[in-house]
Amino acid sequence: MRGLASGFIALSAVFTAVHSATIEVVVGGSAGLKYTPSSVNAGVGDVIRFTFQQKNHTVTQSSLENPCARSANGFDTGFIPVAADKTTDFPVAQLTVVDTQPIWIYCKQGNHCQQGMVFAVNPGDKFPQFLAAATGGTPPAAPPAATTPVSTAAPSQTPAPTTPQPAQVTHRITVGGPNALTFSPSNIAANVGDLIVFEFRQKNHTATASSFDQPCRPLSATSTTGETGWDSGFMPVPEGATGFPTYSVLVNDTKPIWAYCRQGNHCGQGMVFAANAVETGPKNFAAYQALAKQINGTGGGTSIPPYGSGTAPAIHLSALSTTLFFALISLVFIVL
Repeated sequence: MRGLASGFIALSAVFTAVHSATIEVVVGGSAGLKYTPSSVNAGVGDVIRFTFQQKNHTVTQSSLENPCARSANGFDTGFIPVAADKTTDFPVAQLTVVDTQPIWIYCKQGNHCQQGMVFAVNPGDKFPQFLAAATGGTPPAAPPAATTPVSTAAPSQTPAPTTPQPAQVTHRITVGGPNALTFSPSNIAANVGDLIVFEFRQKNHTATASSFDQPCRPLSATSTTGETGWDSGFMPVPEGATGFPTYSVLVNDTKPIWAYCRQGNHCGQGMVFAANAVETGPKNFAAYQALAKQINGTGGGTSIPPYGSGTAPAIHLSALSTTLFFALISLVFIVL
């Protein structure tokens, strides 16, 4: 049995190694006008998960030189208000790290930035300088620069023209509702920097990233390129509710975004969503939804009962889990 346990631990390590990290950052809340932590180091493919707590804040990209001004092409979640008495189901926005260059962020609410509400990804040793520039303090002394001969015959250069960037758009997607197993709208076009806000209505649903080929399985379980995907988790909303939890996703590129609800067989009934799907061709939204219905939600993962049902959750084994289960049982008999 000892040999079996060691083999299982090694196998688990292999599966863990292929997943990128999810880094949690709290925006506001009991810490006040702060991001907690105020800076992180992240690798390519890692996901920064911003959880918005009490007050009304933003996650807005700026620059080292101008900490409290949005960069021309920078992302911006817009204002995310959270009531003082809210204790669960906080709204979330995610940012996928595409390279190891520094990312500078601030809150554009009032003078929050000037009070030190700034954040950075991979800042190196520049975060104290960034914070000082935001608050008007004195940055730490920099080492003297090496003297470089100045050329007086440098040719003049004309700055390259800049292409106007489209203004950020917030796309609000209603998830579920009374007797509705739908995302509404279920198929949208979005630009880089746009924000997709899933607003959960009655019953208990999720917004979970998937792929076209496996519409009813989380992308984190099927990706061959190390993508972690994103998942709102289950959002139970009772009948008669007047406040609705949200989950936000920043659009980082123009690739299609595929998502589904992993509650029971909701995906198999066509409860799927897409952004930037092609209008025609084999991988359009209609084909994605048809595939979800064809496989009847197979591989949807853990099913949680609807809000207030009082029944125990049912666990469904995926094909991979089933294979591993029988492999382990076989090993037990070999060892015995």
